[in-house]
Amino acid sequence: MRKIIVSAALAVVAAVSFAAPSQAGYYGYDYQPTCFVKKVKSYDYYGNVIIKKFRVCR
Repeated sequence: MRKIIVSAALAVVAAVSFAAPSQAGYYGYDYQPTCFVKKVKSYDYYGNVIIKKFRVCR
């Protein structure tokens, strides 16, 4: 009786361990990444301000 319970528990753990990674990357059909514009301010050799804009999405 104990062997049946242990083997059933091992089978359940194995099934759950394979199912969890397959669901990890699923976002659904309504998933939209959030994007924003990041501004980086720097200076060139002559001291002029240069502003670069980057679009960052998550």
